Amino acid sequence: MIDGVKTKKLIAHHDERGWLAEILRSDEEIFEQFGQVYVSVAYPGVVKGWHYHKLQTDHFCVIKGMLKVVLFDQRDDSPTRGEINEFFMGEDNLMLVKIPPLVVHGVKGISVEPGFLINCPTRPYNHDQPDEYRVDPHSGEIPYSWERQDG
Repeated sequence: MIDGVKTKKLIAHHDERGWLAEILRSDEEIFEQFGQVYVSVAYPGVVKGWHYHKLQTDHFCVIKGMLKVVLFDQRDDSPTRGEINEFFMGEDNLMLVKIPPLVVHGVKGISVEPGFLINCPTRPYNHDQPDEYRVDPHSGEIPYSWERQDG
């Protein structure tokens, strides 16, 4: 696991009405601070990434469909520099992933329907000076292929 990345398995509580799962609580160790909450949708087969933040920590949870969430540790001073983590997240695997600053991340829609990602970052988005830095997902700059791996 990339240094500073944390995961939490989510528990869905089912009954005849449907289900409920707590995503992130302020009294948990994985919580830092609240910035905002937003939803992002990735269509099937679409790659959204790479990007990273210098100040913000992200907390990703996929609540509908399935997404492949990929992290790359580009931090010079990290003991896990160069490491890649893949998480297959969504309805079939409810979980929360905490992504620290400077860890590059992206998602790919891997289900036949759109994937709905909720993010609870530690900072609100600043439209005038965004804390968001992008890397082309197909440039080869990051040693990862978004192509499906059949095996």
